[in-house]
This record gives sequence, C-alpha cells and structure tokens, in this order.
Amino acid sequence: MSLVSGVVVYFLIWWVVLFAVLPFGTRPEAEGDPESGWRGTPQAPRLWRKAAVTTLVSSVIFVFVFLLIDSDWLSFRTGWLALPEK
Repeated sequence: MSLVSGVVVYFLIWWVVLFAVLPFGTRPEAEGDPESGWRGTPQAPRLWRKAAVTTLVSSVIFVFVFLLIDSDWLSFRTGWLALPEK
C-alpha cells in the first residue's frame, strides 16, 4: 500500500468510526421547545474525547486493514482468491 492510499484508507476509516462514536454518551435537553418539541443539540457533547476515541479505534482498525492488504492471504493475484490462469 502506498502512502497516499494509506492516508485515504485511514481517513475513510476515521470518518466512519467518528459517525459510529458520536452518539455515545449524548443526552438531549430534558425540556425542549414547548411549541415544536425540538430538544436541540446535546448539552455536553465532549467532542475532544470522541475525537481521541475515534483516532484510537481507527488506528487499531487501520493496522488490521493494512496487515490484511499487505498479506497474501487476501489477494486476487495469488492464493485461494486468485483468478484462474488462461
């Protein structure tokens, strides 16, 4: 995997994990708007903590993906997924 493709893969993993982590621990306003019922944004979203957790989880997933891509276990050129030779 080249440096550019590694950065792109890490960036994609980071954003997917961020959207998975964002709802954890959020509490909407208890009262909300009496007319519309809209409860608004969370009171304490703790975005720095969520960014740190996202980075940690993304790094672990990226290492696994990197090792999987660089191994011959999952390859279309060699191994059990290889295309038959003509």
